[in-house]
Amino acid sequence: MPTLTGMARGEDLYEPPEGLLRIEDCLDANGEIALPPGTTLVSLIERNVANVGHHIAYRFLDFARGEGDVVEWTWSYLDVRLRAIGARIQQSVGPGERVAILAPQGLDYVAGFYAAVKAACVAVPLFAPELPGHAQRLEVALLDARPALILTTAAALDAVAGFLARLPGPQPEIVVIDDIGDEAGAGFTAVEVGMGDVSHLQYTSGATRAPVGVEITHRAVGTNLVQMILSIDLLNRNTHGVSWLPLYHDMGLSMIGFPAVYGGHSTLMAPTAFVRRPQRWIQALSAGSKEGRVVTAAPNFAYEWAAQRGLPGPGERADLDLANVVMIIGSEPVSMAAITAFNDVFGRYGLPPDAIKPSYGIAEATLLIATTPHGQPARAEYFDSTELAAGRADRVAPDAAGAVAQVSCGRVARSLSAVVVDPDTATELPDGRVGEIWLHGANVGRGYWNRPEETREVFGARLAGPLPAGSRARSVPAGASWLRTGDLGMFVDGELFVTGRIVDLITVAGRNFYPHEIETVAADASPLVRRGYVAAVTAPDDSGTEQLVVVAERATGTSRSDPAPAVDAIRVAVSQRFGITPVDVRLLPAGAIPRTTSGKLARRACRAAYLDGSLSAARH
Repeated sequence: MPTLTGMARGEDLYEPPEGLLRIEDCLDANGEIALPPGTTLVSLIERNVANVGHHIAYRFLDFARGEGDVVEWTWSYLDVRLRAIGARIQQSVGPGERVAILAPQGLDYVAGFYAAVKAACVAVPLFAPELPGHAQRLEVALLDARPALILTTAAALDAVAGFLARLPGPQPEIVVIDDIGDEAGAGFTAVEVGMGDVSHLQYTSGATRAPVGVEITHRAVGTNLVQMILSIDLLNRNTHGVSWLPLYHDMGLSMIGFPAVYGGHSTLMAPTAFVRRPQRWIQALSAGSKEGRVVTAAPNFAYEWAAQRGLPGPGERADLDLANVVMIIGSEPVSMAAITAFNDVFGRYGLPPDAIKPSYGIAEATLLIATTPHGQPARAEYFDSTELAAGRADRVAPDAAGAVAQVSCGRVARSLSAVVVDPDTATELPDGRVGEIWLHGANVGRGYWNRPEETREVFGARLAGPLPAGSRARSVPAGASWLRTGDLGMFVDGELFVTGRIVDLITVAGRNFYPHEIETVAADASPLVRRGYVAAVTAPDDSGTEQLVVVAERATGTSRSDPAPAVDAIRVAVSQRFGITPVDVRLLPAGAIPRTTSGKLARRACRAAYLDGSLSAARH
């Protein structure tokens, strides 16, 4: 694939061709983000079509067809497809209608999403029904969004039609994207799209509650993409994206969004392609690194899986070049063990020490909230677990009794205000105190689709008392609305640490515990445990008192091993570290613990399955 610019490798200057958006145009005199009037996803793509139309916009590595099968679209051809699909959308629905995308990963999905936006509709990025184990989430989202039109592909049509037929209520029309010829674009009618219009509904992962649709405006998308570019130092237009993340996920959408800002390109593949052979991700990153800077994003498990199985064969390793790679890791919370494992394996192939960037983001804020500064390697601080559960950051040595690691998520993004608040009093807390993270900024979504009361509660919070000195809310007008994230965190030395979710906190014997801390100790207790696949939940005893339960999946290759020693080791380790003993430890086959569509632990679903007896394993 040809290099897109004549820049020298590693050059960090941002010199776009005439007519493209410049980052300087997005900043006011004080350096705060202020998008030029009329900036939308549609206008950004149209700029690229006009100025770098012959350059590659998106590539898809189709491993289902073969290891060498690549589909490439230029910005000009993307425009052809958007007009054709947009014209077909306009034949059925008008501006403002919801258009859901239920298609496999691929460039047709990208085109369907952008075409819905170009037609001034509200895109609803979802997934084809064949995604295993997530039919209920898809049903909830469809019944909530009530799209007027469904976009899919010929390969998924039967599955989509069959799934929709089982849902109550009127059936939306189904349009097959790849049946629409390019010539249909002649019938497209340009529609005005405003910065305050909703571009798409981003459905939450369902980790702690039923999925809900966040209304994301064009202003929020544009602001967050600029925040990402500035925070991660992606100011070189010769920056490529590589992603296997599902396109219905907020982080997956961001990987097709950021090239639109300055006419770059992204290389995509299916999530299953990565899971089956994680070296595909590594090899795509290496190929991108040889062209220029390359950025990717993934949760904890991907870095762990790649460290275990992602190193290419001996004959291919000499060609690996990860010198220009930037890797976002965003999970709840970020695992230092995953980062260390990845660095240990791939550091010898040029991966910079600061390549992996722990980050924090949520759908309600479009995505990115905070990430580590350029040049700063990922780092963990150690805190006393008892003090942390009580809301205080007490630094201790890594080997101190009760020490728990917390990974810094770095600095809050440009032009976004974040405060740590006592959720009961709505007053700001000082650095070193744990509270709920609240946000105020143009990247925050408009609210929850069709849920006015929840929108007021979550997106309309009022800060009752900012700190009299050193307040992080000083740039926000008094009485302004804040977003309640539901996440607990703290500022330490000016950096944000995310400690967990409020709803995930478990209380046993009158003490609060972060489940992920218990899960980490359980995973470390025995090699039989599959790291990252442990859930700590509670269950009531006969008197109604909540007791600790640990559910873990077996590591690969341990299905015939006696579980009793691992169960005993988990009980002892948890008891010694936290002073509580699990009343039950379950060791299950791989895939038994419920997870969300984005790969997060679904602790609520795990607890429900435990209580109703559907977690099938012997009790120990």
